[in-house]
Amino acid sequence: MEVSADDRLDFGKMGYGCQHYRRRCRIRASCCNEIYPCRHCHNEASSVMSRPFDRHELNRFDVKQVVCAVCDTEQPVARVCTNCGVNMGEYFCEICKFFDDDIEKGQFHCEDCGICRVGGRENYFHCKKCGSCYSVNLRDNHSCIENSMQHHCPICYEFLFDTLKDVAVMKCGHTMHRECYFEMIKRDKYCCPICSKSVTDMSKAWKQLDEEIEATVMPEEYRHKKVWILCNDCNDTTEAYFHIIGQKCCHCQSYNTRAIAPPVLPQ
Repeated sequence: MEVSADDRLDFGKMGYGCQHYRRRCRIRASCCNEIYPCRHCHNEASSVMSRPFDRHELNRFDVKQVVCAVCDTEQPVARVCTNCGVNMGEYFCEICKFFDDDIEKGQFHCEDCGICRVGGRENYFHCKKCGSCYSVNLRDNHSCIENSMQHHCPICYEFLFDTLKDVAVMKCGHTMHRECYFEMIKRDKYCCPICSKSVTDMSKAWKQLDEEIEATVMPEEYRHKKVWILCNDCNDTTEAYFHIIGQKCCHCQSYNTRAIAPPVLPQ
């Protein structure tokens, strides 16, 4: 029975791959000349090597050879196998050397990021200052920080720019993994680990502190004591009455403050 060209291209689709991607090829890592299902499999295997100096990561752009998972033929990177004619990836990016059969992820290559993203091109825009793709919901609706994604998650320390996990962009503009963000909130930590600004609306919490302070009378020797504070939310420096529960910023009404040394007046 003769097989059509289209049927041949689709042979084995979604039937091969690893925990990271469905694809009909494996890659040869140019750094160590070993074959892996994908670069993440390579990096995970490399990260647990007994000798620290042997640990390394695979640069996606350096991949030159792939091995067809259907016929086991090694060949230069291309979408279609030169031997058996199967499509090694329904989505294929020649720049990133990236293959994936599961196109429901909405893969697309961002020229500005220089790598492939998922989620659908129509749902993302590239913020030039932040240096990464963000949800269209954040267009003109986020604080820009230069290259905000070019750093590690402040909670788990995984590099964010090409992470496979969802990323949260906080009010201050800094970023972390979404799951790390919710874990932080669950532990009653409401400040950005990088800049200490409040990451959510704290107005109800500040009102509750107002009531607690009003109900808690300080001893006479502390009742009129003043301290200098720096507000982590508005960055203003001011003098406030000391209280054991907290010091309130008189400009933005935040209790996200810290005591500092008094300013040095010019002579």
